[in-house]
Amino acid sequence: MTGQSDRWAELTGGQAGEEYARRFARLAASGHDVHGEATFCTALLKPGARVLDAGCGTGRIAIRLAELGHHCTGVDVDSSMLAVARREAPAQDWLLGDLARLDALGLDTDFDLVLAAGNVIPLLAPGTGAAVVAQLAGALRPGGLLVTGMGLDAAHLPVEDAPVTLAEFDEWCTRAGLSLRQRYATWSGDPYSDGGGYAVSVHTRPAT
Repeated sequence: MTGQSDRWAELTGGQAGEEYARRFARLAASGHDVHGEATFCTALLKPGARVLDAGCGTGRIAIRLAELGHHCTGVDVDSSMLAVARREAPAQDWLLGDLARLDALGLDTDFDLVLAAGNVIPLLAPGTGAAVVAQLAGALRPGGLLVTGMGLDAAHLPVEDAPVTLAEFDEWCTRAGLSLRQRYATWSGDPYSDGGGYAVSVHTRPAT
């Protein structure tokens, strides 16, 4: 652990798991598609791919990806969120850990895709972004993909000011040896325009 609280912990006190799960259950019951991230990732993957859901929360995305035939490991620093994931899918791999110290978990480093959805990047502990991106990049096989979704303004974040800009994030990715392949405004694949409030980015690790 870094010893520094992430912004998510400051917002929730590390006790948000059950309420977070109820929120998405209500959305699903009302007819909303709550599987956009999994659908997006599956379109990028071959069948039976290995996926690391970094900041997996209650496991909503990883569980859906497993239902679609992929092999998913979830990591989160919030034990209340992981408790829900373990209850919902006890056969899947759920690990408690700090993304800035991902290498301490002893994971293989040949994932086809690493996902950081749900504003994982903006809600990291201040000053840890570059280290986390380096850890996520290090978990990818050559040619693997880092897929992220992040709010860029108050309308798309649970905090008033955006902690991270796209320029900063892309710089972290470049330093980690990743290059930008695609960027969208939504998980549905709508085009991203400069100044947009949300960005879904696909970065790739070089194949050789």
